[in-house]
Amino acid sequence: MLTIGLIREGKIPADNRVALTPAHCKWLQKNFADIKIIAQHSPNRCYADVEYVKAGVEVIEDLSSCNLLLGIKEVPVDMLLQGKRYMFFSHTKKMQPANRILFKTILQKKITLIDYECLEHDDGTRIIGFGFFAGIVGAHNGMMAYGNRTGAYKLARVYSVNSFQKLIHTYFGLKLPNIKIAVTGTGRVAHGVLEIMNLLGIHEVEPDEYMESDFSYPVYVHLKGADLYQHKQTGRYNRNDFHANPQNYNCVFRKFISHTDILINGIYWEKNIPRLFEMADISKPNFRIQTIADITDDLHGSVPCNLGDSSIADPVYGVDKNSFEKTAPYLPNSVDVMAVGNLPNELARDASRYFGEQLIKYVLEDIRKGGSSLIERATMVDAGELTAPFKYLEEYAGIN
Repeated sequence: MLTIGLIREGKIPADNRVALTPAHCKWLQKNFADIKIIAQHSPNRCYADVEYVKAGVEVIEDLSSCNLLLGIKEVPVDMLLQGKRYMFFSHTKKMQPANRILFKTILQKKITLIDYECLEHDDGTRIIGFGFFAGIVGAHNGMMAYGNRTGAYKLARVYSVNSFQKLIHTYFGLKLPNIKIAVTGTGRVAHGVLEIMNLLGIHEVEPDEYMESDFSYPVYVHLKGADLYQHKQTGRYNRNDFHANPQNYNCVFRKFISHTDILINGIYWEKNIPRLFEMADISKPNFRIQTIADITDDLHGSVPCNLGDSSIADPVYGVDKNSFEKTAPYLPNSVDVMAVGNLPNELARDASRYFGEQLIKYVLEDIRKGGSSLIERATMVDAGELTAPFKYLEEYAGIN
């Protein structure tokens, strides 16, 4: 029997998303006699406890009888149960300092951790995640921030409508100024961004046209790997080589800086990948960008003026162009940055439905049958021991 426990999100601020909705739970328990689902009491889920009860899910506090615990965000160390198997986003594979204690505790408590972020198809494509809705909300918030800065238009907050379909309705009749927007990335995040660009009626143009022409209507350019990176020796871009040896490449985004009003960033970044620009660039006269929606949200990452997370309640801050210090948003000598780590939480129900569908379609069947190569590759820790692909985390985990 596979007994799945839906844990209460404990990270602050509280996340409202769920791994499985009541409808998902009802379907699973109806179609698989060997699956039982229990939900832990929670006041914060986007689906109330009573909705799970109506779907035939037992709602209790004690999840010790479960052999698979599903969460979303990092689990507070005092909520981790000894020896259990967990699935959640641990945000530890890049050795993130903020989650080092969490990772050490997972090993100390002999826990098995299957990280959603590490679930990949054979070609390395991520299987499940909230990237599409991060792109939706991040692009909207970036456009909203630019409107707030300039006074040219007004957009509602996403959480105030609480539904993607209702959000679309807020765009009817909206007229945007003739702005230029640079969109980076090719994954789920970028797909969400492009959805918003299209819903807002913003025209796509090619990179050369973007830099060489002025327009009487809003446009965006979609910058992919070959548009952003060049090999230091050959001047070319090879995707496989870039991912294997990013330190051998230069970033050429700077040529777009003087043509861009809004940057919406959705690229994957780690420390060996060159940044889009450097902090000193924001003080230069040709730095036209006024608003940056850093959906990737890496501290001092691909966007060096990302000075840390903002929040859903207060998503935008400024960065002074001379002191490089954080300021209030929308000031004359600043660049506005939108960097929120849990953007999909503004569309929690939509995002949860999509996430759960992918989890059921691609992952739970393998777990139900006892495992697979897919599950093995995503298992960072097995009963308190680092698995082979993640031995590089030994120092991070405090293993001597």
